[in-house]
Amino acid sequence: MADIGYLHREEHLRSTDFISDIVIGMSDGLTVPFALAAGLSGAVANSSLVVTAGIAEIVAGSIAMGLGGYLAGRTEADHYDSERRREAAEVDTVPEREKEEVREVFADMGLSPVLQNAIADELIKDKIKWVDFMMKYELGLEAPDPNRATKSALTIGLAYVVGGLVPLTPYFLVARPPEALLYSSAITLLCLFIFGYFKARVTGQSPISGALKVMLIGALAAAAAFSVARLVGG
Repeated sequence: MADIGYLHREEHLRSTDFISDIVIGMSDGLTVPFALAAGLSGAVANSSLVVTAGIAEIVAGSIAMGLGGYLAGRTEADHYDSERRREAAEVDTVPEREKEEVREVFADMGLSPVLQNAIADELIKDKIKWVDFMMKYELGLEAPDPNRATKSALTIGLAYVVGGLVPLTPYFLVARPPEALLYSSAITLLCLFIFGYFKARVTGQSPISGALKVMLIGALAAAAAFSVARLVGG
C-alpha cells in the first residue's frame, strides 16, 4: 500500500465554553458602557463624571455578569448530577429496560441485532461505563467541567472589564464629553467590528456580516442613549 504523503488534520473548534464566555462578556462590556458614556455625554459638561459613572457601571456589570456565568455553570453541573443519579438508580432497579435502551441506540446506528446484543452484553458488565453511555447517548448530556462555574465567572467578568474600558479610555484624556464621545465612538465601533469579525469566524458565520451586525448593534445602543439623554436634558 502506498504511503500517504501528508498528514490529515481535522480542524475543530475547541474550548467552546471559554470562547462563549469571552463573547458574552466582551460584547456586553463594549456595548453597555459605550451606550452609558454616550448617554452621559449628552447630559453632562465634564468627562470626569462620565469616567466615574462608567467605572461604577463596569464594576457592577462585571460582577453581575460573572455571577450570572457562575450560576449558569452551577445549574448545568447540578442538572447533570441529578440526571446521573436518576440514571444510575434506573440501571439498578430496571436493568432489562435499560439494556433494551442500549440496544435501541445501536439499532438507530444501523447495527444488526446480533451486534446490538453482543455490545450491550459487554457494556453492561461495567456499571459506571453503562451509566456514562446512557447519559451521553440516551440523554445527550456530557459531563461538565467541575471548575466550569468558577472559570465562567472569571472569564465573563474579566472580558466585561476589558471591553468596558475601551469606550471609556478617551474620557480619561479629553475633558469635554462631546469631543471625547467622537474618539470613543471611533475606537469602540472599530473594536466592535474586529470583535464581531473574529466572533463570526470562530462560529462559522460570514465574518463581514457578523462584524457589521455587532458594530450596528453597538452604534444603535449608543445613539439611543445619547438621544434620550438629550431629550430628557432639554
